[in-house]
Amino acid sequence: MAEQSTQEAAKPILVIGGTGKTGRRVAQRLKARDVPVRIGSRSGEPAFDWQDQTTWQPVLQGVGAVYITYYPDLGFPGAAEAIGAFAKQAVRSGAGRLVLLSGRGEEQAQVSEQALKDATDDWTIVRASWFNQNFSENFLLEPVLSGEIALPAGDAVEPFVDAEDIADVAVAALTEEGHAGHLYELSGPRLLTFADTAAEISAALGRQVRYVAITAEQYIDVLAENGVPTEFVELFTTTLDGRNAHLTDGVQRALGREPRDFRDYARETAATGVWNV
Repeated sequence: MAEQSTQEAAKPILVIGGTGKTGRRVAQRLKARDVPVRIGSRSGEPAFDWQDQTTWQPVLQGVGAVYITYYPDLGFPGAAEAIGAFAKQAVRSGAGRLVLLSGRGEEQAQVSEQALKDATDDWTIVRASWFNQNFSENFLLEPVLSGEIALPAGDAVEPFVDAEDIADVAVAALTEEGHAGHLYELSGPRLLTFADTAAEISAALGRQVRYVAITAEQYIDVLAENGVPTEFVELFTTTLDGRNAHLTDGVQRALGREPRDFRDYARETAATGVWNV
């Protein structure tokens, strides 16, 4: 696909959540292409905070495109209103392209998607659910290290998607023509249970990591101990009720290649030593 115009390419791209799992990867890819990048985070310069609208305009000043991630989740109360207000301000500031990371199977997230669409015609939505990297960069790292992944997931299957693929799709949408008005629903190449992922990690590590099914009530206690909002339990169980238990072709449509497999992720991650105990 064709690259953006020289004028647009000269403007910095704002990456909201630029220190997170996907934002960090998006920023790295843009910098590798010599695209100027501005990181939108509380620790950024200037600082950005979803809860403080006075911080929005300074980070939007002069940018040509924005990669939008919302914390804690697009399905949370107030997210759609924030996304809509931010998108309108971005357009007024001259941002010509908005790319939103959304969640598969989240009805409330779709309200946020519509708020984005209402603000501009030059939008791209990237929907994803369970990231492979949840097992190595997020709340499942400690369970992997302990050898036991306890979740209220039963035998649900999920088409785990790699954050590297998400970043590749986002960068394509931010820097190339032909993605405006497209919704890319991403998945990996296989449906896996959490027992399957534990087996793949075990094989890559050479030691046993097992999956244990627990109740939602038990999981609420686990989250509380770790300071995680209990709203995540409802979101967790909702998205694992079978609504996402199918493969999609979003990676293929956006990039013209197959998505990365969980087995490759597990082997490469094991080689970094992050799962060593």
